[in-house]
Amino acid sequence: MTTSIHPLAGKLAPLSSLINVSKLVTAYFTLKPDPSVLEQRVKFGTSGHRGSAYDSTFNEAHVLAITQAICDFRSLNDINGPLFLGMDTHALSEPACASAMEVLAANRVEVMLASNDEYTPTPAISLAILSYNKRRDHLTGLADGIVLTPSHNPPRDGGFKYNPTNGGPANQQITEWIENAANQYLENDLAGVRRITSSKAMQAKTTHRYNFMDFYVDEIGSVINMNAIRDGQIRIGVDPLGGAGVHYWSAIADRYQLDLTVVNNVIDPSFAFMPLDWDGQIRMDPSSKYAMQGLISMQDKFDIAFACDTDHDRHGIVSRSAGLLPPNHYLAVAIDYLFTHRPQWAGSAGIGKTVVSTQLIDRLAKKLERGLYEVPVGFKWFVDGLQSGALGFCGEESAGASFLRIDGSVWTTEKDGISTALLAAEMTAKTGYDPGVLYRKLANELGEPFFERVDAPATRQQKRKLAALSEKQISVGDLGGDKIEQILTRAPGNNNAIGGIKVVTANAWFAARPSGTEDTYKIYAESFIGEAHLQQVLHEAQNVVDNAILSLEEG
Repeated sequence: MTTSIHPLAGKLAPLSSLINVSKLVTAYFTLKPDPSVLEQRVKFGTSGHRGSAYDSTFNEAHVLAITQAICDFRSLNDINGPLFLGMDTHALSEPACASAMEVLAANRVEVMLASNDEYTPTPAISLAILSYNKRRDHLTGLADGIVLTPSHNPPRDGGFKYNPTNGGPANQQITEWIENAANQYLENDLAGVRRITSSKAMQAKTTHRYNFMDFYVDEIGSVINMNAIRDGQIRIGVDPLGGAGVHYWSAIADRYQLDLTVVNNVIDPSFAFMPLDWDGQIRMDPSSKYAMQGLISMQDKFDIAFACDTDHDRHGIVSRSAGLLPPNHYLAVAIDYLFTHRPQWAGSAGIGKTVVSTQLIDRLAKKLERGLYEVPVGFKWFVDGLQSGALGFCGEESAGASFLRIDGSVWTTEKDGISTALLAAEMTAKTGYDPGVLYRKLANELGEPFFERVDAPATRQQKRKLAALSEKQISVGDLGGDKIEQILTRAPGNNNAIGGIKVVTANAWFAARPSGTEDTYKIYAESFIGEAHLQQVLHEAQNVVDNAILSLEEG
């Protein structure tokens, strides 16, 4: 089983295929969603509500309704501290930010906007929330936040994320409440949504400015050993992929005197500078070898290079020895390095992973004698563990991770692509080897995993059927020639539903689940035997999933 690769993957998009930014923004304001159409309702996936103005799935009405719902949620839960508001560089993020401000100001919410209208990475919002809530006068209210971003999604998309008072992604209970309230506003043609004009909102006494960038840059030195990177004279290349952290990197370099080159500082909402992804879409995915062609071509110019997605909560690592590292490889290397180079971390601090991340992490946890916390896809499951220090490192197969400060206290409860990328420079300086070499050493010791994720188009109905699979629909007893040892529909770490199924043998596993953010489903597979065995597992997995869905339809 292989994914069909677009003939232009890895090459720049033809000019004719780029979005017309003016038309997209016009559609945001003029097209009205029909709440009787399921696809046009508010729906929070694994990381917020996402859609496109062209499809009537991310329009002004959605943002107004969601923002009022959040204001209602704040009132209901006595959240009356400041709300930290940020946006990325997608074309729809700026108008969405303006729409959100109209509602927030009308509801008299104290809003903290970025100084100089700077774009704001998701982890900078999380850091601001956590820092404020830790240092606040207890007579004042707790803070929360909103980020206008569809993450790495194509340029035509917009997105809306809510971060409650714990600084991390909102949990399912919160997002369901917001969804229901927002959809009620849509059904009532926005009746009850409080709103003032943008000009009045920006001049309101409740609207303030906050220097997210300076605070983040000052604090990052408590997470990464910047002296080691500087003294090791590590040559670093960075491609922000036109994202929200575009100005953060040079500020970090100046603050800590690093030999760091930003290879591309262009901001362009059409993202015309991006090579096409595997399916011919522009997608700012730092884990994609197609989207990362520009930085990969420069790997010999630097000791280490890296990129982040548009809201800078994901990372991509390019080493001289191995080129672009698969996310699973780097997660394992980062875990091995951190738990042997952070003596101030508690001996009880564990490792967080999702059910679709490599089982090399399981083997590594045993070697390090650290507890393993395996959860469904979604960083929200790691928030409590990071905040309490019970988890030292948490990572996802999709190249998102966060970890504790050097002293073992919480850093962010969101994925942080910036700190995770800079860790690659630190480990190169401290060990004398880049992450590609460190991975090879680890794989030689614990076993070489062969991993592949296959994405395929899926309707919402097909996705619902896949999410409803259970052990009863799996009729086979072996996979790839090995006896099936486990069939999981719930994650071992917290017993929450994984929204699909995972099948495990002694030497391999596969998982199938619908995407929470795009109209696709995903099959993940891994083999510790070899590439040919991996392809066999993928082929059998596809048959298992097809037959299981068919049994649901017949039932």
